[in-house]
Amino acid sequence: MKNYAKITATASYVPANRVTNDQLSEMMETSDEWITSRTGIHARHITTGEDTSDLCIQVAEKLIAETNFPADSLDFIIVATMSPDYTCPSVACMVQGAIGATQAFAFDVTAACSGFVFGLATAEKFIRGGYQRGLVIGGETTSKLLDWEDRSTAVLFGDGAAGVVVEASDVQHFHRELLASDGTRQKSLTAGKKNFDSPFWQEPPTDEYFLQMNGRDIFDFATRDVVKNISAVAAEEKDTIDYYLLHQANERIIDKIARKLKVPREKFLTNMADYGNTSAASIPLLLDEAVQAGTIQLGSNQKLMLTGYGGGLTWGSLLVTV
Repeated sequence: MKNYAKITATASYVPANRVTNDQLSEMMETSDEWITSRTGIHARHITTGEDTSDLCIQVAEKLIAETNFPADSLDFIIVATMSPDYTCPSVACMVQGAIGATQAFAFDVTAACSGFVFGLATAEKFIRGGYQRGLVIGGETTSKLLDWEDRSTAVLFGDGAAGVVVEASDVQHFHRELLASDGTRQKSLTAGKKNFDSPFWQEPPTDEYFLQMNGRDIFDFATRDVVKNISAVAAEEKDTIDYYLLHQANERIIDKIARKLKVPREKFLTNMADYGNTSAASIPLLLDEAVQAGTIQLGSNQKLMLTGYGGGLTWGSLLVTV
C-alpha cells in the first residue's frame, strides 16, 4: 500500500518587478554596500499589482502542467503565508477555486518563515493517513506589511511564491522531523496587528501593522536554537546529507550555522541575493531553483535538510530524500 509521502514536482513564480539595492538607496538612506555587507541581499522582486493568491495560483497551475494530472485529482491544498489577501477566505481556498480542484480541501498555515516546513510536515501526515496527492505552496507579498521608510526592515524582504506536489509512494522519503515554537519570544518579530473597530472596545488603537523585528534576537535565535534543531534531526547522518536548504533570511546567519554545525558551507544552498527574504516562500523557491539548475534532481534519492525559522517564534526541520 502506498502510504509514504514523496515530493514529485516543484515550481515557483515571482513578480516581474525587480528592485535593486541601488533603487532602494534612492528612496531611503541606505546603499548597496550597507545592505549587501549585512545581509548578502542584492535585489528582490516586489509586486506592482499581484496579491498573494495571484502568485500562488501561478505556482499551482505550473505544478499541474508539469505533472499532467487533472486538478480535480488533488486531495488537498496547503498554503503557507503570513501575508494573505484576506483573513477569510484563505489563500488556499482561492487557489482551489481558481484551478478547479473541486475535490480538494484547502487551508492556510500561518507560521511565518517556518510555514512551508510546517505545511510540508502536515501534508506528509495526510498522505500517511490515506490521501494520495496534494499541493504545498509558500506564498508571500510581504511588501504590503513593510514600512518603506524603515531601512532596517524594508531592505530585507521580497515577494514570491513556490511549492511542491506531494504524492503517495511505496518508499519512505520523509525520514525525521522536529518542529518547535516559543510564544514567550513572540515580540521578536511581529506584523499585521489588527485593531478593533467596535463601539465596545475601550482601548486606543495600536500602531503595530508594519513588520517590526529585533534583528539581534532573531540572529541569536537562529544561530542557537535552529542549530540545535538541525543537529537533532541530522543526528549521525549529518555528513551524508547532500544539501541544506534553510530559510533565506541573511547570509551571515547561514555562514554561522554552517560553522557551528561543522558542515562545508557549499552544502548550504542560497538565493537570497536575488530574492531577499520571502518568508514562507523562501525554501520552496530555493528548492525549485536548484531543481531547475540540475543541482537537485527529483528521483535521485539525494538527501536534503529543509529548515525554517521565524516569527512566533517558530522553527523546524525535515530530513527528506528526493
